[in-house]
Amino acid sequence: MEQRAEIRDFLASRRARLTPAQVGLPTSGRRRVPGLRREEVAVLAGVSTEWYIRLEKGHISGVSEDVLEAVARALELDEDERTYLFDLARAARPSRRTRSRRKDVQVPPRIQWMLDSMTLSCAFVRNGRQDVVASNALARAMQSPILESETATGRAHPNIARYIFLDPGAQTYFVDWDSAAAITTALLRAEAAREPQDRALRALIGELSTLSPEFRTQWAAHDVRIRHDGAKRLRHPAVGDLDLTYQTLDLPIAHRAVHELTIYTAEPGTDSEDRLKLLASLAASESQPAD
Repeated sequence: MEQRAEIRDFLASRRARLTPAQVGLPTSGRRRVPGLRREEVAVLAGVSTEWYIRLEKGHISGVSEDVLEAVARALELDEDERTYLFDLARAARPSRRTRSRRKDVQVPPRIQWMLDSMTLSCAFVRNGRQDVVASNALARAMQSPILESETATGRAHPNIARYIFLDPGAQTYFVDWDSAAAITTALLRAEAAREPQDRALRALIGELSTLSPEFRTQWAAHDVRIRHDGAKRLRHPAVGDLDLTYQTLDLPIAHRAVHELTIYTAEPGTDSEDRLKLLASLAASESQPAD
């Protein structure tokens, strides 16, 4: 990711989504571009127009945290977007030491034991690239379309982003495919700012950008997501529609290794709970050794 272009496009996209009326500024005359003008953002942030123009061109190195906070407030960035802006600034600062690339780490046995103890919930661990690196039996059954996809063939771990954008079956499996695609792209963008030296991540983004027009469209939106939870509807080939809720939790495993524990459950007393129990039963029977 080219740092200056990323900073420029991100700030410009956030500026374009605001109107003068939204931020309490007077409106007058016709506007050639949507959203706020650069000089209006400068006024809101309490900096000179020349300074803000330089910042939006990508010259973020050396900018103080107080000024970044002022820009974040002026552009009404949410917490994830603010973190993303600070990550971009951190990556742009010159350093006496070259930041080492983050190394992948193995998931410790204790994590797998914890996952296996959850028998009525789908639980899995993924890294910042959206690789599924560990899961319990029910999660493997739930994610069977991802695990059995050609996008996972010959790879160390199945990748959710690769499945969503490169496997046509994903648009059936994810009932609200548009939402899944948008969230996954936003998660990858946040990870790209957090770990700009991650070659595998850059290769994944390049692959998706080359092969998927839908990913290119989502990537151009510059949306950012760091934490996520909520509801998701899946259409599983064995048990049908599953209306599930999910929660993600940070999972400290090793220094600088970003992993998330994701848990899917169904509301008690619903058809989805019955179908999830059926899926758990199918998964258990398939794991039993033959007589």
